[in-house]
Amino acid sequence: MTFSEMLNIGLMQGFAGLSLFAVLLLMGLGLAIIFGQMGVINMAHGEFMTIGAYTIYLGSTLASHVAPQMVAYYFPLAIIAAFVFAFVVGWLVEWALIRHLYKRPLDTLLATWGVSLALQQMFRSFIGPKEVSPTLPDWLLGSWAPAEGLDIPINGLFVLSLTAVVTCGVLLALHHSRWGLRVRATVSNRLMANAIGIDTKKTDRLTFAIGCGIAGVAGAAFTTIGSTGPTSGSLYIVDAFLVVTFGGAASLLGTVVSAFGIAQTQSITEFFLAGSMAKVITLSLIVLTLMVRPQGLFASKIRR
Repeated sequence: MTFSEMLNIGLMQGFAGLSLFAVLLLMGLGLAIIFGQMGVINMAHGEFMTIGAYTIYLGSTLASHVAPQMVAYYFPLAIIAAFVFAFVVGWLVEWALIRHLYKRPLDTLLATWGVSLALQQMFRSFIGPKEVSPTLPDWLLGSWAPAEGLDIPINGLFVLSLTAVVTCGVLLALHHSRWGLRVRATVSNRLMANAIGIDTKKTDRLTFAIGCGIAGVAGAAFTTIGSTGPTSGSLYIVDAFLVVTFGGAASLLGTVVSAFGIAQTQSITEFFLAGSMAKVITLSLIVLTLMVRPQGLFASKIRR
């Protein structure tokens, strides 16, 4: 094997890691908002990702059977629908359950775990236990070859572009919008935020719903690289929590850096070792880093 071939294989494996990075980052962004900003341990976060993935599948099925001419155009509309559906379900879960459990992290963990199991059973009952995949539009298929022997999947480029748009949107919203100002004020000092007229309960509900909606977008991105089943989201929940904890619970920059590091380490080690060993090595590196820096890579200094 020539050096050029080895370089091309390394670049393609690295790009495969970027596709995983995109999904982990979108999952991590939602968790960073819910867990990092609100202190809620949402064990059902993976199921909100699954809601987004099933939305894409149902949109694909609807377009194929009702309006075949829309197959080439349904995907962007389905991504918006994935955010909306996950947002609405998140809003309802916060209103019915989470709002009664703030400042009780163990209770939120157990309650959202119950929500996770209930949603998984609903997926099995209403959609089916088998894994499904949507029909992707033609413009998402194929690959781009910038050099001989180097093929980069077009769906991976699309997922990276989607992730960049969502990440920039979240950062801009947190730092340049009324919602972001209210979130930062509530995180900094809830009592003072209430005193100056901020409705912190409404802010909490909107924040939780937005975090769930971003998980729905992560599910939409996931459909381009894997099939969807009732437990697909739960397979990513541990990695998503690792991304948020490793990067720093209240730092969105830390979430981006952490997701990139974890995805690339796992992807590159999987090329040389078995998948389980790659997981072990990745987790060991994270544990060693957290032993040295338990607050994460980018810890935010906030008042409690």
